[in-house]
Amino acid sequence: MPSADPHLFPLLVQAWLDCRRHKRTSASAQAFEAQAEHNLMQLHDEIASGQWQPGRSVCFVITRPKPREVWAAQFRDRIVHHLLYNHIAPRFHAAFTADSCACIPGRGTLYGAKRLESQVRSATQNWSQPAHYLKCDLANFFVSIDKTVLLAQLQRRIHEPWWMSLAATILMHDPRGNVDVRGTRRELALVPPHKSLFNAPADHGLPIGNLSSQFFANVLLDEVDQHIKHRVRAPHYVRYVDDMVLLHHSPQWLNAARQSIEAKLATLHLQLNPRKTILQPVDRGVYFVGHVIKPWRRTTRPRTLATALQRIQTAPAADLFATGNSYLGLVRQATHSHQERAQLCRALLKHGHAVEGCGLSKIFRKGPSA
Repeated sequence: MPSADPHLFPLLVQAWLDCRRHKRTSASAQAFEAQAEHNLMQLHDEIASGQWQPGRSVCFVITRPKPREVWAAQFRDRIVHHLLYNHIAPRFHAAFTADSCACIPGRGTLYGAKRLESQVRSATQNWSQPAHYLKCDLANFFVSIDKTVLLAQLQRRIHEPWWMSLAATILMHDPRGNVDVRGTRRELALVPPHKSLFNAPADHGLPIGNLSSQFFANVLLDEVDQHIKHRVRAPHYVRYVDDMVLLHHSPQWLNAARQSIEAKLATLHLQLNPRKTILQPVDRGVYFVGHVIKPWRRTTRPRTLATALQRIQTAPAADLFATGNSYLGLVRQATHSHQERAQLCRALLKHGHAVEGCGLSKIFRKGPSA
């Protein structure tokens, strides 16, 4: 058994602090914090001795934006995920391209939308020249991931034996062997069989919902990013998780690029989703991370707005303040969003909430008499 990092305990404490951020009100976080010193020492001893193994996961189904399984690890296991991420992620992030978004500090959906908008302006010479875009999506991405391929990629960058052993334990763990499935049979049936982790082959599939899964997915697809940038030599490219957009003035060049990408993906045992592979002129609008990029403006995707309006109509009164402000914050990320904010505010006014009048950017809580 490799020797553990001599500074493991302070690293574990920091991982706990990171893990509980924004989660302190959850029952699992409060239960761990009630005996934090004892629990951290116990977890430290298990990890240091190599005896730690992931515990039971909780599997449930969400329906927005589409039905999918979510696998939630135990709180103490999530601390270990943060421990590994904090130690190894910086070396991987330093090698990622600037066009890779998601699960990277400072590179969320807004970064992706702005990055693509900048790329479109560059490709079209500020909308003065025609250009096309190729938008690709991977088929059943998280369920299809071959963990043996990913393990080899990790081994090329993680040279400390103990940390590599911990990474392998987290990566190769199969949560299906110890899972608490929650939800009705009808809810579980909403997830298509080919998108369910329960039906994935052995050593395939990462559970959606864990920090480690998001990070591992980025590590796997960095090889695709490097291929697109340095082999295909795409002048304009952005990726958010498994959604990729390439820009070029020639549709023939984009078709050739797609064939090269498909060949590269095959070496990783992945493939494109043919139903979600789109080749169009950019002036028709590029849909990406909830935004629509059109000439001289970036707006909120209509489906996102429709979902927001529906949620406002059906949300419980106690949740409406947080829900309304969350959607207003999301919509105002677009450069041209006044109409969308006005629609949301009108819907919120009907429920009795006051609206900030100048920017239509937030709502206020109801008074005691409301």
